[in-house]
Amino acid sequence: MKSVLQTFVVLSSCRKVAIANLLQSPLLSCSSSASVPGSCYRMVHTKCRGQFYLHRTGDGSVGQIARFPVEDAQVPWTASLPAYSPVEFTAPFVLKAVWADPEVGSDGFSPVWNSLDGKVNRVSHDGEYLVGEDDRPVNRMGRTGVMGRGVLGRWGPNHAADPVVTRWKRGNDGDKVKDDKSGKNILEFVSIQRRDNGQWAIPGGMVDPGEKVSTTVKREFMEEALDSTGSAKENLEELKIMVEKFFAGGEEVYKGYVDDPRNTDNAWMETVAFSFHDSTGSSVGKFPLHAGDDAASICWMELNSKVSLYASHKDMLEMVVQKLNAHW
Repeated sequence: MKSVLQTFVVLSSCRKVAIANLLQSPLLSCSSSASVPGSCYRMVHTKCRGQFYLHRTGDGSVGQIARFPVEDAQVPWTASLPAYSPVEFTAPFVLKAVWADPEVGSDGFSPVWNSLDGKVNRVSHDGEYLVGEDDRPVNRMGRTGVMGRGVLGRWGPNHAADPVVTRWKRGNDGDKVKDDKSGKNILEFVSIQRRDNGQWAIPGGMVDPGEKVSTTVKREFMEEALDSTGSAKENLEELKIMVEKFFAGGEEVYKGYVDDPRNTDNAWMETVAFSFHDSTGSSVGKFPLHAGDDAASICWMELNSKVSLYASHKDMLEMVVQKLNAHW
């Protein structure tokens, strides 16, 4: 659905960016047929509006970039905010990385937005995004208080894939454990603790150029949850067979924008989340869970409404809980 404002102007760092035909995002926890209300912005566009944009520095310490403060009502680009002057920030390591985009305007860099650009997928799961007069993609979800790419490699959508691997919590007798209050069975999911920020998360990762999402979820689970590139190298072929068999029955539960603290006005995270549920506990239970290089720890985490997780991972897990009619 198009906004009633067909054309408007965003003032950003004394530069006018003409933006037309703002499209709504269909992937919110409210009716997809409705316009984007403030309540939806608070749910899906909050963690990327913290006081500071955090990033790793060259010496391994955590750097802080102060975001331009954006209140809930000021998030939509349709909201007037003449004083909006977000800081420009792209991490130095991104500017040097061979896997990252060059700066817009660099010699030889002619990206094709909203398209499959060679092997780089610049198509958003949420539909066509807008491009400003500075030839930079515009975050359709609204202002974040930071311009540039931050720590993300791609301008516009940065695609990831997240495997939600679950099983029923069971007692010593092997029976499913129910919550005393809800009376529903309790789910557990494979959770990793991220090394970069210490938060618990789904063991997913970035989709490589030209890679299928189905391949990404298996590769990332093997690397992050089974340490296939480290301690499990000797059993790699056996692990591949186990993962291929179990992951053959996955179901897509979410596809779209992610409320990620790495998001900026010009670069943002999107993901496809798949649910892989072991109803009997006989398949996942065989996996030798071991944290990979990007994970500090790994565990089977009990699922309920009080879990605190990275980015929008809690929202994705709630979708799985609802689908399986489990306790929340």
